[in-house]
Amino acid sequence: MREQILFDPLLPVWLVGVLAVFAGVVLVIAALRGLSGWWLRGLVAAILLVAVLNPSIQRENREALSDLLLVLVDNSASQRISDRPDQTAAAFAEVRAKAAALPNTEVKVVTFEEAEQDGGTPIFSALVAALAELPQSRIAGIIAITDGRAHDIPTEEALATFALPAPFQTVLTGREEDWDRRFSVSNAPAFGIIGEPVLLTLKVEDQGNIPAAVGDMAELIVSIDGGAPESYQVPVGEELEVPLVLNHAGMNVVQFEVPTAEGELTDRNNSAVLQINGVRDRLRVLLVSGEPHPGERTWRNLLKSDSSVDLVHFTILRPPNKQDGVPVSELSLIAFPTRELFLEKIDDFDLIIFDRYKRRGILPSVYLDNVRDYALRGGAVLVAAGPDFASVDSLFYSSLSEVLPGAPTSRLIEEEFLPRVSELGQMHPVTEGLQAGETPDWGRWLRMVEVAPFGGQTILTGANDAPLLMLDRVGEGRIALLASDHAWLWHRGFDGGGPQLELLRRLAHWMMKEPELEEEGLWATAIGQEMTITRRTLEPDAAETLPPVTLTTPSGEEIALSLSQARPGRFEARYSSDELGLYRLTQGEHSAVVALGPTAPREFIETVASAEALEPLSSQNRGGSFRAEEGVPDFRFVREGRPAAGTNWAGFWQREAFLTTDITVHPFAPAWLVLLLASALTLWGWLREGRR
Repeated sequence: MREQILFDPLLPVWLVGVLAVFAGVVLVIAALRGLSGWWLRGLVAAILLVAVLNPSIQRENREALSDLLLVLVDNSASQRISDRPDQTAAAFAEVRAKAAALPNTEVKVVTFEEAEQDGGTPIFSALVAALAELPQSRIAGIIAITDGRAHDIPTEEALATFALPAPFQTVLTGREEDWDRRFSVSNAPAFGIIGEPVLLTLKVEDQGNIPAAVGDMAELIVSIDGGAPESYQVPVGEELEVPLVLNHAGMNVVQFEVPTAEGELTDRNNSAVLQINGVRDRLRVLLVSGEPHPGERTWRNLLKSDSSVDLVHFTILRPPNKQDGVPVSELSLIAFPTRELFLEKIDDFDLIIFDRYKRRGILPSVYLDNVRDYALRGGAVLVAAGPDFASVDSLFYSSLSEVLPGAPTSRLIEEEFLPRVSELGQMHPVTEGLQAGETPDWGRWLRMVEVAPFGGQTILTGANDAPLLMLDRVGEGRIALLASDHAWLWHRGFDGGGPQLELLRRLAHWMMKEPELEEEGLWATAIGQEMTITRRTLEPDAAETLPPVTLTTPSGEEIALSLSQARPGRFEARYSSDELGLYRLTQGEHSAVVALGPTAPREFIETVASAEALEPLSSQNRGGSFRAEEGVPDFRFVREGRPAAGTNWAGFWQREAFLTTDITVHPFAPAWLVLLLASALTLWGWLREGRR
């Protein structure tokens, strides 16, 4: 209970003051004149002045409130490495025990994890949210059990306007001897030209209390597209500019990994995956045409319409057996460099197309031998066959027969037919999805050469279900045989036209080994925290025989994922996780890597415990930081403004907050008593003065 005297004047205060002065003057005059009852008159004046001030007694019934000790417990990803979870649990138990020994103190606990979208450890956000829900006048202190790696601490200018209501103390997990090795990529382009080096900026750095035995060199393992890894020795602590040559178009997945060193905190920041899109500076195409026909211009216009295509067109406008008396000097202004193209620079071309070409002795057999060798060495050859392919002058009767997937039967089919995607073609990436339904909605062709396949894959069929488009892998290269010269009808819109551009684009990309057009492949794409795993295969019974995909998480856990058929030849599975980092996928001989979020999340950029980031908060009310491995310091109360941390103690403010449950107000004295007392003193003074 608490009592206090309140005044509620019956007259204005200034008037009461005037009356008090007047009474004082009268008393002084009475005393100077020697009146014996002047002091009694003074008492009467004092009683009346007090009565005018109307005093009362206020009594408050108060209930004492406990002081609040706010404990922030960091459960972010960096707090889950090494033995920090055990340290955190032990420190929290000790904080509770020592807080219980403080008089009238209650513990409020706030637990937080890493922020979404790789936001790091949100200590400050958790602190502000907790303070908004608690009465500031009751907070005696704040304790953060953390490794100190906070990622949302405001700038000094912003903190200047933020005042903590009590001392901030840090109990730091981790150990004095901790150290960690980290691999980082500070500069990597999103695109690169195939065959030309792209420059990457890499760095291997050590943090913390680095053992002398670690040395200043580290092993760096590099793997491209899941291929055989290569190992290099690189200096630690130095930025390295490394040139990387992209070998194919499309997405090139480059994986870097530094082996885990003995004693380092974690290997979560020892690897990185880069996805660099390989683009061709120029697509170099050699188009070899036979005698002129309507489709020749279509091929030329198609290739010339793409500004990224360098086209060299070798065409025969006048056969050598034509005798029309025109002088040889007037037939050509310059000699065509056939030797240079077909012998010396043939490997400079990305694609060679034979369009209705037949053997006429213009290209010597050695040139065609070189084209065959070009395909076996990794080149791409497309043969668009016309009627001459069924004749004795057919290209098949050259050395190219060793790489072609089918042989002409010498029968030329000249009738209307509708090209159809074969059962295999519905699964093949070149023709997958081109045909909707059983009956194609594109135009007819009018002629094709009957071909007897002896290898490769038939993905389009023509008249009588005969092979129309055949693909094959030969040596290191690829070859395609289109058994018709009427693809141009689609381009011209005959009978409604057809998907010629899309078909030829996919065909060219398949021949140039684009990864997304491989018949057998495993890959994954990630959006946010979810990945889509795709397996493409041409195996007819894959739905029953395809084994699950083994997914290895960044923490090393292996998960078996079953795939479901999305469409013929394509199987998919979806997986979502809150764990950021690098995931590895394996299924038989196929493998892939994908990253959810960054490969090394923000939580693992710096893993060695440090209280430096929290120093602006600790210094506000003269708090401190203590290592959990040395034990939680003793708790004591200190006065506001005094140091709140010492060698082995942490100080808090005793707030002595209370809740008023009842208030009563009573007059200082009854009115009748004041009147009686004033009257008695007045009468006494009159009688005393009257006797004299």
